[in-house]
Amino acid sequence: MKKDENIKNKLEPLKITCTSANCEMGLHCFKATKKLKIANQVGQCRICGAKLIDWSRVHNRNLADANYTFTSLKYEMWRHYYWHLDMDQKAINHAKRKGINGMKIAVEKRIRNSVGEASPYWDGRQTPKGGNSIYYAQHATATCCRKCIESWHGIPRGFALTEEQIAYFVELIMLYIKERLPNLTEHGEYVPANRRKG
Repeated sequence: MKKDENIKNKLEPLKITCTSANCEMGLHCFKATKKLKIANQVGQCRICGAKLIDWSRVHNRNLADANYTFTSLKYEMWRHYYWHLDMDQKAINHAKRKGINGMKIAVEKRIRNSVGEASPYWDGRQTPKGGNSIYYAQHATATCCRKCIESWHGIPRGFALTEEQIAYFVELIMLYIKERLPNLTEHGEYVPANRRKG
């Protein structure tokens, strides 16, 4: 085994949550505390107070401005983590089997079922952390729960997503998937099942 592989195998996974930050490294947390909400200071880093994002621009939900939205998302430690985390093999294989067309159908179904309702069951815990590239994408694009959608995309909780909003999130997630998995075919490909030994 190579030296780099030994080091990588010994590294403990980072313990990151949606409220983690490392402001010195430029990785913040924009999830507002109750105190910040009361003080009308929503939109700044909850740790250091940095104001890095033009929220009206992000809340405009314009696909032509998706690069700005993606750049803004990467300022937040949790989002940045999911933009750079290696996807597990199960997630990659799932995407390869479906291809671009199948993934788009799966993404739309996922958005409708997980965050489309006004008050989804278990909001804030409905999106797993791995096993499907869509889950990685939802965390990276702040479409994982209605709390994150409200904070990042300016759509209040308590109202079902509109068809226009669903379509926007589907396209945003597909942009992420195409960037992270650039070799997906249009219609999918055969990928043999991983058989467990033992």
